[in-house]
Amino acid sequence: MSEKKQVFHGSDLEKIEEIYGIKKEDIIPFGGNVNPLGISPLFRESLIRHVDAVCTYPDRDYKSLRSTLSLYARIPMEHIIVGNGVTELISLTMHLLRPKKALLLSPTYSEYMREISMIGGTCLEYNLKESSDFCLDIEDLKHSLTDDVDLFAFCNPNNPTSSALNKDQISEILSHCKKHGIFVLADETYAEFAPDIDDVTAVPLTRKFDNLFVLRGTSKFFAAPGIRLGYGISGNANFIRAVEDKKNPWSINTLAALAGEAMFMDTDYIKKTKAYIAEERRKCTDRLSGTPAFKIYPAYANFLLVRLTDGTTSHEMFERCIKKGLMIRDCSSFEGLDGEYIRFCFRKEEENNALLDSLLQV
Repeated sequence: MSEKKQVFHGSDLEKIEEIYGIKKEDIIPFGGNVNPLGISPLFRESLIRHVDAVCTYPDRDYKSLRSTLSLYARIPMEHIIVGNGVTELISLTMHLLRPKKALLLSPTYSEYMREISMIGGTCLEYNLKESSDFCLDIEDLKHSLTDDVDLFAFCNPNNPTSSALNKDQISEILSHCKKHGIFVLADETYAEFAPDIDDVTAVPLTRKFDNLFVLRGTSKFFAAPGIRLGYGISGNANFIRAVEDKKNPWSINTLAALAGEAMFMDTDYIKKTKAYIAEERRKCTDRLSGTPAFKIYPAYANFLLVRLTDGTTSHEMFERCIKKGLMIRDCSSFEGLDGEYIRFCFRKEEENNALLDSLLQV
């Protein structure tokens, strides 16, 4: 049996430093999927202006933050719950619903499976097919969404494929799940990066379906993973209340709550990010599509999934890049993406060009 190569998460800079002898400060992390423009200027100003607020407890109900999110997401604030990152909200949901059998759209983020296993549930995976460019066949999926399934979870746009479901497809899934008593968890961590968020978001559907919980965070689009701020949206008042009852009080610190209000209202930053990502996504796709050594899949997020088609393995490509201080994601740890898939996010233009040169061996 061949030795399994170590696969690194996008934040594993210390491990890279130790193994490859490259200072973490010299590594360009293309695996982290974080907005390359950095934090919102209004967010920065708010943090500085409100630093003394750490002397007070936050509002237990986070009414001001939820009111701001209501304007941002165009949904009633009563439908919104805030938490210590999307991870906390995933955990609370699993411990509340305690699904005995859950179906995940795969390949995907591993946190769902970890939380379900912690409460003793069983996880099944519905695998997106490479032959369909990782686009979902709704009718085929329905055969797996049966009465014995309690929960269906998916990431939209999906990590790591960067594929996405549109609003009509999500509505069709929700209608089917409603008939079979299945609760739906939609993780929209990357939705704001999509070419048109209104095409892919499930948020408006929370007004119609009470079996839906939509999750969003601030780690990726707003480049603020350190503040641990996430939020969930559901039109099911009983579900929102139940999650609130399970949640620890003051799970978001005062500065995160205050600064969070600023970032969601920073319309210039939001527009600039969307335009920048759209342009870099187009340029990276066009350049790699011009060679038979790569297969590029339609991308809706701020990253590309790439299949290596010339016999180069994902580990070999990772090593080629990391030796130049460029850290891409070897996708072999994702179910169904063994050996020949890499993922990289869009960073500053000159960094993207350096990575493309390395991939193409220019």
